[in-house]
Amino acid sequence: MPETADPIASRLVLVTGPSGAGRSTAIRALEDMGYEAIDNLPLSLLPRLVPGAGVEKPLALGIDARNRDFSTTALIEAVDRMEAPGGAPVQLLYVDCDAEVLLRRFSETRRRHPLAPAESPGVGIAREFDLLKPIRARADILIDTSELSPHDLRAELEQWFAPQGQSRLAVSVHSFSYKRGVPRGLDMVLDCRFLRNPYWDEALRTLDGRDMRVSGYVAQDPRFAAFRDKVVDLAQLLLPAYEAEGKAYLAIGFGCTGGQHRSVTMAETLAAALAKGGWPVSIRHRELERRGATEAPRIGAQHMGDADDQQGERLR
Repeated sequence: MPETADPIASRLVLVTGPSGAGRSTAIRALEDMGYEAIDNLPLSLLPRLVPGAGVEKPLALGIDARNRDFSTTALIEAVDRMEAPGGAPVQLLYVDCDAEVLLRRFSETRRRHPLAPAESPGVGIAREFDLLKPIRARADILIDTSELSPHDLRAELEQWFAPQGQSRLAVSVHSFSYKRGVPRGLDMVLDCRFLRNPYWDEALRTLDGRDMRVSGYVAQDPRFAAFRDKVVDLAQLLLPAYEAEGKAYLAIGFGCTGGQHRSVTMAETLAAALAKGGWPVSIRHRELERRGATEAPRIGAQHMGDADDQQGERLR
């Protein structure tokens, strides 16, 4: 197992390799780890993007041999300039693959090879291998994906590049109204409409589920405690499994009739429980944001010093 790279030394990562080997998958994995990712960057733009002795945040740049200004010599010279004293710390990652495996991948997808669009994929693969041979020899890190799944590749990259404490699955908890439909992109949806509805109490009707009076009202439902406990237990069971599978982001939604009371209370409750367990959690209330609702008192003492951003999403 390779030693985990120093986050400072790994701030600038140039990612290249033959077509079909997994370069784009590697770029997406690095982006999920917190790197700012730019794919298919023309080499002529590299000096403008990294002009000084480093970058403000981790940066992953995908270099594709198909770019019109690509040059093996130019790429190696650019790396040498950045590695010179006073330059930006850089690592050249080469994502490699066996020629026979690449040929099988192109055959399965029925894609033409970008370096041999009018010829067989085998010709393009051989041509690209010859073109990239000096870069492969110059690479700081070489990962062969011939026998790796996308999840295996992600795990390999995390060993080298994941900043300490930033490789955990990020969870987003949403509340919404079924009247406006289920938000797109949710991985898990739970219906709260069976819980007692504060809407029918005139003193609570204008408040929302972030208010302790509303959450207390919902919690008086005899089914609430069991529902809450089972939802929290389910999340705590599934999140480590999804993280081990290589998933970087999970969105959980709670819906009710108006998206104001019950779903908001449950979203706040689950988010607080997960944050207490150390998971990176953001929370978003779609209907409250739509109405421009201001911050309300939190549920008991479970708030974690949240601060609303411009999107109404709070990071914990």
